[in-house]
Amino acid sequence: MQISERYKRQAALPEIGAEGQARLMKSRVLVVGIGGLGCPAALYLAVAGVGTLGLVDDDIVSMSNLQRQILYTEAEVGQPKVLFAARRLREMNKGVQVEIHPYRMDKRNAADLIKGYDIVLDGCDNYQTRYVLSDACAEAGIPYVYGAINGFEGQVSVFNHGPSPRTYRELYPQEEEMCRLSAEKAVVGVTAGITACVQVTEVLKIVAGFGEVLSGRLWTIDLRTMASNVIRF
Repeated sequence: MQISERYKRQAALPEIGAEGQARLMKSRVLVVGIGGLGCPAALYLAVAGVGTLGLVDDDIVSMSNLQRQILYTEAEVGQPKVLFAARRLREMNKGVQVEIHPYRMDKRNAADLIKGYDIVLDGCDNYQTRYVLSDACAEAGIPYVYGAINGFEGQVSVFNHGPSPRTYRELYPQEEEMCRLSAEKAVVGVTAGITACVQVTEVLKIVAGFGEVLSGRLWTIDLRTMASNVIRF
């Protein structure tokens, strides 16, 4: 396969190569939530050459988003996130097909929204949606790349992947207790960026077929100390 100038640097890596790049260009990844995690994740997926990106979000841009949601500008405050995220991603890489889903994912539409995608990346900001997303992905057999942030802390794992697939419910089995917790609003922007980059790395590993995927393992980081751990569960 002829590799375009755009992707030569990453295709030069033996872990990716021409075959891995070809897989990326044929892959379909759904990003659920185009906020603190979803914005940098979608951006890096687009520039890496993922063939089709789906964006799910029903929210509008607010001024408080701009500290970490890097696909938006002040001129877009009050406008639908998916529309402007899609426009920016297409400007970044015209070779990527961007599909928009301006809805909130719930039990009624989750199965239809994830249908046809190879991998789902979690950019959610609430526990209820994560359980819905986890159940839908488990039912469909679609890998689910989980990420969450709080303050200076981030964590990532991969569910529904590999010979012994695990689920979000196995990591956090107490659904009612978790869903009673309110979403944490305090966060530094770089926590989102770093955590999203780890999520994208997991997508690249799954699609291109290299490395050890975080299946059955939870990666965590605390930026205050730079302590990073991988915990098996």
